[in-house]
Amino acid sequence: MAPIEVFAPAKINLTLHVTGCRADGYHLLDSLVAFADVGDVLRLEPAPEMALRVTGPMAAGVPANGDNLCWRAALAFGAPMAIELEKHLPAAAGIGGGSSDAAAVLRGMAQVCGRDFAGDPLALGADLPVCLLAQAARMSGIGEVVQPVALPRLHAVLVNPRVAVPTPLSFKALTRKDNPPMGALPEGGAAALLHWLGGRRNDLQAPAISLQPVIARVLTALEQSGAELVRMSGSGATCFGLYLSREAADLAARALQQACPDWWVVASDLG
Repeated sequence: MAPIEVFAPAKINLTLHVTGCRADGYHLLDSLVAFADVGDVLRLEPAPEMALRVTGPMAAGVPANGDNLCWRAALAFGAPMAIELEKHLPAAAGIGGGSSDAAAVLRGMAQVCGRDFAGDPLALGADLPVCLLAQAARMSGIGEVVQPVALPRLHAVLVNPRVAVPTPLSFKALTRKDNPPMGALPEGGAAALLHWLGGRRNDLQAPAISLQPVIARVLTALEQSGAELVRMSGSGATCFGLYLSREAADLAARALQQACPDWWVVASDLG
């Protein structure tokens, strides 16, 4: 059979409130998640043994063995698979690249094998349940509670300064771990959502900046580009700016690409 192609969209934490820490060390979260129209592409076909090939502009440094979450997802599903991972998203960037790739593997294997994944996606990481859904959602608990939500389309620019921020270090640098939750989501369109988002947070943003100060430069650059709202996604270092139109986002992205050619910059719609 021909390989099945699956899209793995970038996951954007529009908010990320750290609301507690369990006795086992897992942090409790309350996060509004959206997915971008940019991402990685996976191609899967049955094979006598596991194989993984990584291609694409962001392939450098991405493991092509059992250290890759795609490989682990295929093993968890229970069938050997030949996988090509075409990387367009930066790795370890706070936009769920590895988790979204693994979730795409699970969705693709469900098509190939004719059955749904029977395991616990949380065993593959806190972002797996929401990435398996691959649509806007409120994520809470340690990632196991996922409630789909309807969001208006948002126009964004995503920027990564090509530095790594290990998630455990961001949580370790967090001084307060019992912060207030998001509260009720607003009703109405994009303007109401933007206003509401302005009163919310990413509690890992300040810790990430303390680890990689360049993130503050990224946020300032997005503010100066005319964004209505700027914030870091996940544990960093990718940041996003939200704009009133796709045209405004495209213009801002081109300006940032020219001003900061070493950064990864892309315009995207979120939903």
